[in-house]
Amino acid sequence: MSSSYPHLSLHVAGQWLSAASGGERPVINPADECVLATLPLAGPAELAAAAESARRGFERWRRVRPHDRYVILRRAAELLRQRADEIATVLTLEQGKPQAEAKREVVLSADIIDFQAEEAKRLYGRAVAPRVDGILSHTVTRVPVGPVAAFTPWNFPVNLPSRKLGSALAAGCSVVLKPAEETPGSAMLLVRCFLDAGVPPDAINMVCGDPAEVSSFLIERPEIAKVSVTGSVAVGKLLGEQAARHVKRFTGELGGHAPVIVAEDMCEGAGLDFVLKQSVTAKYRNAGQVCASPIRFYVPRAQLAVFSERFSAAARKLQLGSGLDAATQMGPLSHARRIDDMERFVDDAVGQGARLLTGGHRVQRSGFFFEPTVFAEAPASTRLMQQEPFGPIAVIQPYDTLDAAIEQANALPYGLGAYAFTRDLHTAHRLGEGIEAGMVGINHFGVSQPELPFGGIRESGIGHEQGPEGITHYTEIKTITVGQPF
Repeated sequence: MSSSYPHLSLHVAGQWLSAASGGERPVINPADECVLATLPLAGPAELAAAAESARRGFERWRRVRPHDRYVILRRAAELLRQRADEIATVLTLEQGKPQAEAKREVVLSADIIDFQAEEAKRLYGRAVAPRVDGILSHTVTRVPVGPVAAFTPWNFPVNLPSRKLGSALAAGCSVVLKPAEETPGSAMLLVRCFLDAGVPPDAINMVCGDPAEVSSFLIERPEIAKVSVTGSVAVGKLLGEQAARHVKRFTGELGGHAPVIVAEDMCEGAGLDFVLKQSVTAKYRNAGQVCASPIRFYVPRAQLAVFSERFSAAARKLQLGSGLDAATQMGPLSHARRIDDMERFVDDAVGQGARLLTGGHRVQRSGFFFEPTVFAEAPASTRLMQQEPFGPIAVIQPYDTLDAAIEQANALPYGLGAYAFTRDLHTAHRLGEGIEAGMVGINHFGVSQPELPFGGIRESGIGHEQGPEGITHYTEIKTITVGQPF
């Protein structure tokens, strides 16, 4: 076990629990497969206590003035910054990403909380002029929706809980957070920042356990008013159906299959250098375990050979290793299941005739490492062209006209992130308007910023996080109309 990794506990009804009725499971370092710590798992008793605690916490927290919530949340963000080095080390140990990426994640999470704290003061209502005699006023306002069950995955174990906690708490809601069982340590330290800043203990509960059992139990509880999930399309559909069955508010940030269209004017010289540097960095960030990661690269047919060769050469040069090593550019996948899934993607693509340009194999060393992998000219029927690989696999496809590229980019039932590169302003607007996605980045991949709404269309999700829109999903609209008594 690592001396840098904390002793793990759940936070239930204001108490830190080092043991629970659901048993325990090991937390594994994906870089060397060693056990970091043992995680207690919540059973029905702890889950029921967490839901009841959230009810109490909501009744108290909703009555805290918005400005006072803002002050507390700003304090939490500052504590997160002060503890960034410690939390980033824990994040890297349990999740695998390079420590520089982990540090950026923690600092950006503090910025997200800051922005949502500010929005707590801006949940404006409006007055509506009465249209008939005897009515004194109409007021439309926003009120917190109630206790929230928030489910987050392992790929960004500080950022994703920060989005949900920051927005929900800013709105006046309490939260039962269920982080991924693979990455509980960094989430636990994040929760401590909120509690140390002054958020009431009952307003934040943190539980881990069997994912299906925890989600079903919490969604069915009458105390829970809203469900917020970040996860795969399949998981989002399942939890969305459960929430709908109980008529509960639902926000789902689900998977994507991001296309990248490279216009002809960016396929040579400095333009090509720029596209390749940006694209390889974005593709293999967090080992491709990013919901808005670029996957399908569309380039003019005449430039396919050059683009593919240079992209593959850059991918081969990436330094793989432990995220604690400053020289590492790509860490391991987060757990053994991801290796198995990458091999299935590769076998299916090769079997259907896609050209494997580089990679395609597990790295023969301890840890869950998979080679940066590049395919070209994959048939549309391959799993790679139909499903999100959520790993270090890219595919480069030719196009003959820009309209054809846009049509191919829009061919899947997903629409989270999408990207394009061009020097031409007219082409930039044509691509921005033509590509169907919740977020479109032109000449860069940085579509996720604290000030901007993050969310997709179609099967990529419902609702948004971050930006001014983020907090509104944790509120209900309430109308108060007052008439003369006689």
